[in-house]
Amino acid sequence: MTNAYPQIAGQSVSRLEAISDGIFAVAMTLLVLDLAIKGTTVPHGQHPLWTAGAGSEHEALRELRGLAPKVVPYVMSFMTLGIFWVGQQTQLNHIERANRQLTYIHVAFLSAITLMPFSTRFLSAYLTYRTPFLVYWLNLVLAGWLLFASLAYAGRHGLFKAETTEEIRAALRRRIYGYQSCYLVALGLSVVNTYVSLGAFVAVQLMAIISPPVRPFNRI
Repeated sequence: MTNAYPQIAGQSVSRLEAISDGIFAVAMTLLVLDLAIKGTTVPHGQHPLWTAGAGSEHEALRELRGLAPKVVPYVMSFMTLGIFWVGQQTQLNHIERANRQLTYIHVAFLSAITLMPFSTRFLSAYLTYRTPFLVYWLNLVLAGWLLFASLAYAGRHGLFKAETTEEIRAALRRRIYGYQSCYLVALGLSVVNTYVSLGAFVAVQLMAIISPPVRPFNRI
């Protein structure tokens, strides 16, 4: 009787999908907060809404130009979250049933996803330094490793659907290996120039999104 709860807990794949969708939606929304214009603060009682002549078109344009360094990290991280969402969704689509251990692996994966707004904000604030790129990369590694851990665990414990062939599972593994290797190369470029590294990260994300399928899998 003492082992009854672990045997029945966390078996709903649909509930796991539901909480994942919610957390991804919140994380993607939080990314935009870093684009908030912060230089428009004026003395108390002189807000532009009720003070004639406060501010100017020139100041508004200057504020808008000031957002430029933050736009690229925002777009990059939005793509990153989209890629991880698709990766998790693809895995869950091939899983027949879950258990408590697999559910907690995905909960840990979602904790890494919630860190993305922080690592993005840190990166956009210090684009000329290498440490923020290392932090951002560690965030990607943690999320990728946990996604791979869920894949490996489901395979070892027979949680995949019967029609999920080894070819499909190998493709899921290769995608994680491949893009994590590309992220490492992009991080390495920060030693040369951080803006080159940023461009490499963006290029990897674009490649993940626009790359066409090689060939269809054989159907059983």
